Amino acid sequence: RSLLWALLLVGSCAWARQVTALDDGWRFLRADVAGASATDFDDSAWTAVRLPHTWNGVDGEAGGAYYRGPGWYRRELQLPTSALRHFLQFDGAALRAEVWVNGQLAGRHDGGYAAFRVDITPWLRAGRNQVAVRVDNATAVHVAPLGGDFTVFGGLYRGVKLLAVPAAHFDLMDDGGPGVYVSAGDVTAERALLTVRARLRNDAANAGRLTLMLRLRDAQGRAVAQSEQAVTAASGSTVTAEQLWTVPQPRLWQAQADPHLYTLTAELHEGETVLDTLALPVGLRSIHIDPQRGLLLNGKPHAVHGVNLFHSGRPGHGLAVSDAQIDEDFGILDDLGVTGLRFVHFQHPQRAYDNADRAGLLVWTEIPLNSAMDEGEAFRANLSQQLRELVKQNHHHPSVFIWGVGNEVYRSDDAVVKLLAEMSRLAHELDPTRLTSYAHCCADDHHAMARQTDVIGFNRYYGWYDGTFADIGPWADRVHAAQPNRAMGLAEYGAGASVLHQQDPPVRPKPAGRFHPEQYQALFHEAYWPQLAARPWLWGNFVWVGFDLASAGRNEGDRPGINDKGLVTYDRQTRKDAFHYYQAQWSRRPVLHFASRRATPRAAGPVDVKVYANGRRVTLTLNGAELPAQVVQDGVARWAGITLQPGRNRLQARGDNGATDNITWVSIP
Repeated sequence: RSLLWALLLVGSCAWARQVTALDDGWRFLRADVAGASATDFDDSAWTAVRLPHTWNGVDGEAGGAYYRGPGWYRRELQLPTSALRHFLQFDGAALRAEVWVNGQLAGRHDGGYAAFRVDITPWLRAGRNQVAVRVDNATAVHVAPLGGDFTVFGGLYRGVKLLAVPAAHFDLMDDGGPGVYVSAGDVTAERALLTVRARLRNDAANAGRLTLMLRLRDAQGRAVAQSEQAVTAASGSTVTAEQLWTVPQPRLWQAQADPHLYTLTAELHEGETVLDTLALPVGLRSIHIDPQRGLLLNGKPHAVHGVNLFHSGRPGHGLAVSDAQIDEDFGILDDLGVTGLRFVHFQHPQRAYDNADRAGLLVWTEIPLNSAMDEGEAFRANLSQQLRELVKQNHHHPSVFIWGVGNEVYRSDDAVVKLLAEMSRLAHELDPTRLTSYAHCCADDHHAMARQTDVIGFNRYYGWYDGTFADIGPWADRVHAAQPNRAMGLAEYGAGASVLHQQDPPVRPKPAGRFHPEQYQALFHEAYWPQLAARPWLWGNFVWVGFDLASAGRNEGDRPGINDKGLVTYDRQTRKDAFHYYQAQWSRRPVLHFASRRATPRAAGPVDVKVYANGRRVTLTLNGAELPAQVVQDGVARWAGITLQPGRNRLQARGDNGATDNITWVSIP
């Protein structure tokens, strides 16, 4: 099996960092096998797989029990004799991993959702090398998450890379981070004050006299800041170099209006030789959340509305998705008109953060402290590790504005409060420029759990699990009045729906029942959104959830194993009526959509017709006859008591925004 090298040529004819994708050539077995780490182990009977890969692509989506245990991956590497240091980078291995090279344990990692690296240099030899990886997605009491309403897909479900660098390089063992970090502590239209920190590692036998060159370029390639710094690094040491910059009249990252990205280039030189180089996107913006005004982006109010985005899963693939599938999700969300996303309930792939940067979306991203916790020191240490990884690996993304430290922990004792406070403090130590939040649901609204972070988001489902649609606005007013100086948002709200279940008008379904009519979800959101939009002091509102997701513990709606509260089906093929309702509220593109289009055939008798639109008026034609135009109110045009003829009925709608739609309903006498 040959290894193809992708070499990056930089500087004056100098070879620097080498990055090779290792997605092909793996063999896999879903079992624990004695001796599988050995170099001469016979894996010829194992299954050939390509990464990304999960062993729960089918059983993890069928409901009920699914395989949670160990699996093994093996692959050969052919390497020439080299003075370079070699690292394996795993972008995601759920939940725990052991990495073996030529029969020797090279490293371990606990946590399934962050990237991690293993220095494999000491165990390599020229020629053939054997890599074996044991991955285990069984619950471990010291590894988060210990709970959660989602399937825990096991395997190497993201890519693996081989990194080769000279002995002196940007630190690759800093919790999976890039080794270079940019902080923008004070950003205005007049100037931006930046701090750039670079961690330099010298594994050479002798001290290194190095030069760090940093340059910030705008989108047109013009340098707006640069510096050169001499650094001496002793053998075996890691040193930190820091530069302070002032960028005059910066072009601000203005969300979707102008998501301008600078590029920070860092080069490490020894004399005339370029040893290492990397580039990071940088967006310059300021964010403040005011309890009375909501979120301010660059000093101006900015409405944050969107969805909870669970990792881009697909039927048969689980979380082992391609970049193209992640991009597809962001295309759908762009059609929806979101301005913000909550990445739940763990770190997402870099592709998702990159897409959010470029699209101008604001992102709340969080660690997997979900539902349950353990009071042991090992769990606390693991949670701290996962938070360090989340912050360091995503520190440079301007889209990220909140570090989330947990989600609806189902206990309310002092241990939970202490843990949330500790995670919030750690996030601030790692990154003083961003806010922290917690998604609170399961204790009193004013409990100490809800007061350990800078801002709070609530998970509320009035009209689905309890209460009624009309409760959400008055509830928010009561909480806001009781704590007027506490910035609050809605982290989750939603209702289940199956596009296979039609009932017009709907009867309120049972959440755990097997019938979830699409129309009820639409009514839920039609009632919620006007109440939320009328309260601009809510700093963010996030629908649960953007896409249906795999949740093995559920058995409801039209199938087991799915949480069907998504605005789009799990296979991404159907956008539910509620999706189009929000399009009419959020999108700047012309929107016109018949609701209940799948409710056919239908019983004879008068029917109500509902069209979602973002224009002012909509004209309806029934079987060629034009009906009186209706004014759009809160994104909806309505016609009551329309009589259908027996058999096929053709309905056409035309909005003054230029959009059109048509459906056919069959009426059965």
